[in-house]
Amino acid sequence: MDAYLLDLDGTLIDSRDDIAHSVNHARQALGLAPLPLTRIYRFIGEGAQRLIERAVGADHAELWPRALELWREHYAVHMLDRTKPYDGIAAAAAALPGPRAVVTNKPGINARELVSALGLSPLFSLVLGGGDLGAVRKPDPAFVRAALAQLPPCERAVLIGDSAIDLATARAAGIGFVGVLWGLGSREELVAGGARILVAEPAGLAKACAEALQPGASF
Repeated sequence: MDAYLLDLDGTLIDSRDDIAHSVNHARQALGLAPLPLTRIYRFIGEGAQRLIERAVGADHAELWPRALELWREHYAVHMLDRTKPYDGIAAAAAALPGPRAVVTNKPGINARELVSALGLSPLFSLVLGGGDLGAVRKPDPAFVRAALAQLPPCERAVLIGDSAIDLATARAAGIGFVGVLWGLGSREELVAGGARILVAEPAGLAKACAEALQPGASF
């Protein structure tokens, strides 16, 4: 039996606008000018704290703790304003023939609420997010190992994600990787990191995963 670990933001759901609007809410509450949303998109993927550090900037490091509080408060209320699953991803995930889990650096409490509210809960045995294991987050392979330990025993596993962080996580954990091209990351970023199996639309996910799970296909 094989296990399938899926990233959340940029892989299962398009959440970039709600995340970015909450960042600008925090910035403006602290007297800072809003940033273009497309610039904030580039900061997503390493967890809420790193998001805020990058969006507020090192010149305002003293504001990071309060900015994070403001972001969390706003995002908790507005995280479903614009967020939705990518077209076809629910059916594609359901077709993966083994235990499935969400592994994300998004705060676990937010991740579980989103998965539930968007009707994705029946697809996954586990949603593991930032803060659930203390400071451990992707790309630390301990994050993947903790997820796999909570799933039924599996011989092989594949991580499905849209970013270089997901790729680095799979490599560190010694499991297969499938890069998706509909999310926040880019083909160039994934290829530069060494990704070899990429999928352009959810309908191709099962086939790509089968390829990634073949002997010698993973890192």
